[in-house]
Amino acid sequence: MAAVVGLSLGAGTAFATPAGPGVSGTIIAQTTVGGKDYVLRQITVPPGQSTGWHYHDGTLYGLVQHGTLSHFDSDCESDGVYGAGSTLTEPSGANRVHIGRNLGKADVVLDVLYVLPHGAPLSQDAPNPGCDFE
Repeated sequence: MAAVVGLSLGAGTAFATPAGPGVSGTIIAQTTVGGKDYVLRQITVPPGQSTGWHYHDGTLYGLVQHGTLSHFDSDCESDGVYGAGSTLTEPSGANRVHIGRNLGKADVVLDVLYVLPHGAPLSQDAPNPGCDFE
């Protein structure tokens, strides 16, 4: 399939951070094989919005279809800028908190394959780790 993207939005260090206004996701396909859920989803992040701070219980593989995704880790540092046609991978674990931001003027559209333990949520909200952005 493709590669990955993260999802949730933040403010402050004490609260979970949901995705920004207008961020949406549509499940395209899903199946379970050998105790793992495989979910293919299309995610749209409008200009100026973000996925919110979050992590995943499994690995994600994403493909940027449109726009440019700016990806940040819990050190508030950019760990990648991904334009149309780019792929990315998000490893699993609560120690891998991240946020995807759309700093451009066009929607970011991503196709994401989630490979998760059976029954796990697509993402887990996390608090802003202290960054001056959400």
